[in-house]
Amino acid sequence: MDINMTVADNVKRIREKKKMTLDTAAAVTGVSRSMLTQIEKGSVNPTISVLWKIANGYKVSFSSLVEENRKEMTFVPLASLNPVYEDEGKYINYPIFPFNEDKLFETYRILIKQGGGLKAKPHLAESEEYVTVFSGQVEITVGEEVHLLKTGDSLHFYADQNHEYRNAGDGEAAMSMIICYVK
Repeated sequence: MDINMTVADNVKRIREKKKMTLDTAAAVTGVSRSMLTQIEKGSVNPTISVLWKIANGYKVSFSSLVEENRKEMTFVPLASLNPVYEDEGKYINYPIFPFNEDKLFETYRILIKQGGGLKAKPHLAESEEYVTVFSGQVEITVGEEVHLLKTGDSLHFYADQNHEYRNAGDGEAAMSMIICYVK
């Protein structure tokens, strides 16, 4: 998709999501109604300053206007992920679906090698984690509570407190993690 059509789709989608008429959008952005109409049709190539006016008026990020957005499906091959390593490479975090402002969550694939672990600091207030162990054993400490999760077990907890993950088994442990945030 070319950039004009990406911008067109995003500007219109965001305006409609915010339940703004073209007249209201023109008033909050300082961009004329006719220019917004042309942008939404993809018939003009707006300048960066015009896009910044729209982003500021809609109270969204600049990138939300210029990046391809809506996809029916997203396939994420493991080889395409850039893992983050902790504990001398024994705790490996694969960010699968990064934080999304509209959905307020992010997902990770976590591998913990034998003897590995991570001490996590509190996340934002009222954030929650949903963890499922797919192989191995993981000891998760939340505050003062210790939970031993085995293959197939899941745990939900508020992550706005100290928490820790530790491989409690003999081999590698694999788990998924979803972190949800409050608006």
